[in-house]
Amino acid sequence: MSQKALLIIDMQKGSFIPETPRHDTIGVINRINFLANKFRTSGNHVFYIQHDGTRDNEFIPNTEAWEILSELQVSKKDILISKYANDVFYNSNLKSQLDTYNINELFISGCATDFCVEATIQSALAKDYNITVVKDAHTTGNKPHLSAVKVIEHYNWVWQNMIPTKGMIKVESFETISDSF
Repeated sequence: MSQKALLIIDMQKGSFIPETPRHDTIGVINRINFLANKFRTSGNHVFYIQHDGTRDNEFIPNTEAWEILSELQVSKKDILISKYANDVFYNSNLKSQLDTYNINELFISGCATDFCVEATIQSALAKDYNITVVKDAHTTGNKPHLSAVKVIEHYNWVWQNMIPTKGMIKVESFETISDSF
């Protein structure tokens, strides 16, 4: 029987500092916590993805910047994955973990919409996963030329209009997803 997984990408202390404010941080955290609980209680899996930036001397494992936000409710049953590039699949054990648990449907959330979330969605799509982007559970910061709200709106539109591979891709609100459990 195939399983579902909630991927929570880069919700780390080093990404949520005053110098890099993120759009709707508290709302995104609350929605992720609620969904993670739904996934756990329905027998599905929760994956916390943590960027390991040792190569660039940032987000070094076991430092404060690397830690998952304190407001997120991490369970001992959750699976922690280290990542080394924008794409979570690159040089990580994510695919082997997904295969171990027979997971073919990914629900994607986290930080940063326009970098790590985007790269992971593109990679998962190329690997034929069924993908649901939680449209109001990913975040980013303002850019010099575009507000965070517009960046998020743009990527939600892009993902909704992508040509799927063998899998499918859809963008759904937190409410729609939480109602389906």
